Amino acid sequence: MSGMPMLELFAGELRRLRTDAGMSQEALGERLNYSASLVAAVEQSRRPPREEFTQRCDEVLAAGGLLVRIREAILRESLMPWFREWVTIEQEALTLRSFQPLVVPGLLQTEAYARALYEGAAQLVGEEVEQPLAARLARQGVLNRPSPPQFVVVLDRTVLERPVGGPQVMRDQLRHLVEVGRRPRVHLHLVPRDVGAYPGLNGAFVVATPPEGDDIVYLDNQMRGTIVERAVDVNSLRQTWESVRAEALPHGATLRMISEAAEAWT
Repeated sequence: MSGMPMLELFAGELRRLRTDAGMSQEALGERLNYSASLVAAVEQSRRPPREEFTQRCDEVLAAGGLLVRIREAILRESLMPWFREWVTIEQEALTLRSFQPLVVPGLLQTEAYARALYEGAAQLVGEEVEQPLAARLARQGVLNRPSPPQFVVVLDRTVLERPVGGPQVMRDQLRHLVEVGRRPRVHLHLVPRDVGAYPGLNGAFVVATPPEGDDIVYLDNQMRGTIVERAVDVNSLRQTWESVRAEALPHGATLRMISEAAEAWT
């Protein structure tokens, strides 16, 4: 796994800080409200550290942000090289326009929904899921910034109906969509079920508007994502976006429909 060197660095630093503080794994676990076995698993690089665990360790062991910084490097390292480039673009964008015909976009997924996708669609097993999952959830921080990007999302209606993770996961996911959809800079639009063939059915894509320079597009596919910067291709995808957006319902009607769909999952 590409994240190993940083994972080992984290494990070593955690062990060093704990030993310097004169604490056993049990004692640290007690202070953190986590089990000693979890502390041991992280110190042996068997488990990647989760965000809350890292922050608590950093505070209790007075690490001055060191563990948090190493964890951020782990997340960057665990992304595929081609995706790492897109994440940098995504994190700096002024506007993100995302079309998703199949699943909820990564920036809006709950942890349980994302986990179900990794296990079902990407067919990752057990511990393999943890790092990409943590990286995906970390990307969502872009929406919590003091000045987040404007985020416009068009979803196909079928996204609300596909039972990813089962009824409970879907209900929580759709409620989460409504909650985030009420933020000032987030706009959600559903393409209704009765729309026949429309341009977006060729696949998911995101158009990012950077602080300077031209729009950049990310295309999702089975093997790897593609970053598109050629003006002629970007223009073509912008036209597809306009066509897709034109088929979709307004924001208010979309939120009502998602709310109703959420409560229908029992």
